[in-house]
Amino acid sequence: MEAIWQSKHVRALTIVLLAQAVLFYTASHGDSTPLRHPLVQFPKTLPGWQAVADGVVDQGTLSVLKADDVLSRFYVRSPQPGPGGMTPDMKAAQTRTAYELFLEYFSTQQQGQSPHSPKNCLPGSGWQPAEAGELTIPIPGLAAPITINKYIITKGESQSVVLYWYQSHGRVVANEFAAKFYLVTDSMRYHRSDEAMIRVVVPVTDGGTTTALQNATDLVQAAYPAILHFLPM
Repeated sequence: MEAIWQSKHVRALTIVLLAQAVLFYTASHGDSTPLRHPLVQFPKTLPGWQAVADGVVDQGTLSVLKADDVLSRFYVRSPQPGPGGMTPDMKAAQTRTAYELFLEYFSTQQQGQSPHSPKNCLPGSGWQPAEAGELTIPIPGLAAPITINKYIITKGESQSVVLYWYQSHGRVVANEFAAKFYLVTDSMRYHRSDEAMIRVVVPVTDGGTTTALQNATDLVQAAYPAILHFLPM
């Protein structure tokens, strides 16, 4: 038994579970914090990007997520027409290379709702992790860059780059354990447990993972200022 407690992972997991218990038994029960604006109003035009479709999140998935608001939207690079304008083939090519921006928001986590980590959800959909790490991205207009998760996944011959993070009260958090600790401290200090999970998914095509990662990074940089406008501070 003593050897088990020497494990850093076991100690960390125990602390997280105890912290969650503190949250549910000591934090405020009236801490619901609404979004500034409904996510359906999220801009379809971002700097350098244009939305081409909204994703459909079925009722079964929504009942599992238990989020207060969800956005799934696909963006492409803004059209760069030549002298003859945009042809049907150019528009079709852009649609085929659309990238998903997904955002789920929880106004409170007092009733058991919480963001779902892509590291848990994506394998359940048949995707397997090939690489995991963190990525630091400078954001235009911000004094400091943000650090988020970088996750490369595969399914058969398909491969995608996934960038995701958790955000609450203007704070960007990549690590799931750190997000749990902030949840507890914020609930006790501010009587708030609102949180969002933001995810960008870019399929790997002929350009390889380097190009896919650059596209994902560019979309994060374009979307982040709008995300701040929608989430409560």
